[in-house]
Parts: sequence; C-alpha cells; structure tokens
Amino acid sequence: MVNRWPAEWEKHERTWMAWPTSGYSLGETEAEIAAARGAWSSVANAVVRHEPVTMIVNADDVEIARDWLDSAVEIVIAPLDDAWMRDIGPTFVRDDAGVLLGVDWVFNGWGAQEWATWEKDAEIARTVLDLAQSPIVSTSMVNEGGGIHTNGDGVVLVTETVQLDPGRNPGWTRDEVERELFDTLGATRIVWMPRGLTRDYDEFGTRGHVDIVATFCNPTTVLYHDQRNPEHPDFAVSEQIRTTLEAEGFDLIAVPAPKTLRDEEGFVDYSYINHYVCNNAVILCGFDDPNDVVAKAILEKAYPGRVVELVDAREIFARGGGIHCITQQQPA
Repeated sequence: MVNRWPAEWEKHERTWMAWPTSGYSLGETEAEIAAARGAWSSVANAVVRHEPVTMIVNADDVEIARDWLDSAVEIVIAPLDDAWMRDIGPTFVRDDAGVLLGVDWVFNGWGAQEWATWEKDAEIARTVLDLAQSPIVSTSMVNEGGGIHTNGDGVVLVTETVQLDPGRNPGWTRDEVERELFDTLGATRIVWMPRGLTRDYDEFGTRGHVDIVATFCNPTTVLYHDQRNPEHPDFAVSEQIRTTLEAEGFDLIAVPAPKTLRDEEGFVDYSYINHYVCNNAVILCGFDDPNDVVAKAILEKAYPGRVVELVDAREIFARGGGIHCITQQQPA
C-alpha cells in the first residue's frame, strides 16, 4: 500500500482548529486572553466563509468560544493543553484505493521543551481521526504538521533542526527519517532545509518549522521568506533558504518579509509564508505593515482563482506561530 499526501490547495472537506484554553497561548491578563481569543476566532471566522470549520474546545470553554465564533463553526468538546492544531492534529493522506487515512505523529511538546505540556494534546490526532472516521497510520517518529510541507506529488520539505532534533528523535539518521516519511506520507523525495527563522529558536519556538520559511504553491514552485534588511538575522537565513531551493531545481517566488523588524521581545519572525490555503481562498497573515499589500498581490498571482484575505496575525505570532500553525486541513 502506498499513501499520497494531498497538497493543501486540493479540495478540502473541512478545517480543524483548537481553541486556546491555557498557558502562554492564552495569556494571563484579561487583555492577553481577549487578544488570543480574538486572533483564533478571526481565523476560524474567515475560513468558515469558504469551507466547514470544526473547533475542538475544552469543556469549560464552550460558552466562551460560542461568543467569539461564527455560528457556522462547529464546536466539538475534548481536553486540550494548547491550541496549535497543525502540530497536534493528524496529517491526512490517501491510500492507493483512495481511502482517507490520518498519520498520528508522536507529539512531545516540540521536543519536550520545559514550558510545554502535552499529555492531552498527544491524544488530539486520534480524536480528530475518530470524528473524521478515518483509519490511523501509526508511527514512532516525533513530528509536527508545521515541520513538513508537500507539493502533492511526493516531494516533502523538512528542516534539519526539527526531525533530527535530539529532543524529538534522538539518534535518528536522515535515512531513518526519510524512510518513515516514505512509509507514512508516500513521499518520494525529501528536501532538507538547513533551518528555520531565528526567533523560532527562542524559548517558545519550534526549533525550525518549515511552514514559516517555505511552501509550495503548485507542484514545481516554492514561495520562500525573503528578509531583505541586513539588520535582521534572518537576512542570512533567507539566503540559505534560497540557495538550498535553487540547488533543488524549483521555480522560486520570493515573498518579502514585513518591513517591521522588532517587537517588545526582539527581532520578529513575521512571515507571509505561514498562510493557509482553503477552498477558493488563501488566509494570509497580516501585520499592519506596508508589505501586507505586497504579499497579498504576490499570493493572488501564485494562487490564481483564489481570493486572498488578510487577517491580523500579530497576536498569534506573539505566542509562537501563525495562521498555518493553528489550522489543519482534511481533504475532501
């Protein structure tokens, strides 16, 4: 049996999300909590205009979530630690008979980071697959959905600092990682990116998720994060990314990073690459930045026939991720 991981731009049955319920993602003050709920609900309410959305919500938060979410968003109750559905949810694939399956990666809090809790989140993929009535593809590899991207034709982008992270898969070799991605996703070619963006290696980062640096927009073309200001440490990272992708023979589209360089915590990792492609639309991270309109125009050309909607993602990025990180597609 050979699986195939559909590209994100293929038709979706629905989008899965998780409601912020505790910890740093939710925040501590009333203002922080309202900001988190507003950010997650803005994404859900944008996506649900284009396809069904199912939000997993902790039992104590159901009424709160209903107040924030569009009535069209379906709410399902399950215990949560955090709210990054891309990482805690399954990766949907199809077998050679066309049956929809879901890869249940081992989740251990982005490499067993000291601040993370994951006992409940580690069960979310199985919860989603049970609700989707999809059989489980089991694996012993620690991985997250934000650490992989596909073109739908067997090519998968990864980063050396995620799948080979000693906190995730101690002792694993490149060959072992590749074999596991071949077996679970039906990958035929693995492209190893050197690293992620600089801030992603801070305390609340993922240690290098690929979905903030590069993504396919069609089977042969990669959009990549292009930091053009030499004052930002990602100026050098962008050069590494471009050089790696050029050597792999892809057509490249540079997406300029926002002009904003810093926030209260230091150099930002604001990125337009961390967008979400849903049915007939692209939900694009906005930063109240002059380059928002530049990125929107680039993505309108990259995804012809889709409307590109800007949604303010600053409060999501302040918590360690973006729009792609909080959404997970279920193929139609």
